Amino acid sequence: MALAQPEPGGVLDADTGARSGPLRGTLATTACMETLQVGYLHAVAAAAGCSLSQPFPDNGIDWHVSHGAPEHVVDDEVTIKVQLKATYQIPPRPAGPTFGFTLDNEHLVKLARTPVAVHKILVVMLVPREREQWLSAGHDRLDLRHCCYWTNLAGHPVTGRRRTTVRIPTARIFDDRALCEIMTRVGSGGTP
Repeated sequence: MALAQPEPGGVLDADTGARSGPLRGTLATTACMETLQVGYLHAVAAAAGCSLSQPFPDNGIDWHVSHGAPEHVVDDEVTIKVQLKATYQIPPRPAGPTFGFTLDNEHLVKLARTPVAVHKILVVMLVPREREQWLSAGHDRLDLRHCCYWTNLAGHPVTGRRRTTVRIPTARIFDDRALCEIMTRVGSGGTP
């Protein structure tokens, strides 16, 4: 039995015969952005040798990331909490040492609490506005666009009436090496 294969280069328009992009689903863009950033987190955690768990209900924190290593001083496995956010309103490669990201004050209070038993970080993903630009695949790689950045907001003050803009350092790219370094610091009793 032969299976029908999609036309190379996209879907054929029945009326004009012109090729267009693939037929994408109707899921809301924000829901798709959430799924994309979860995929990014999974890839980073896998490369760093970390395990992931999702709290249910989430109570304002999306993921728990754990890293086991006998070299950790405080325990043989340490955990951090991760809050994911994504936006297409900030262009890739933001100019300067930081970019602004606005959080609801209620959420900021949760992320800024100190002292804590389990440290928290905010991970912000910058994505292209158009979904067809989010990823590309080839025989030797899968590229996700654009980038995730991380910050520790412990002790950050609330400054707005309902929302507060926080500064995200552009030098803090969230990748497997950054996650290993975060876990090493936490594993030695420090902060992310």
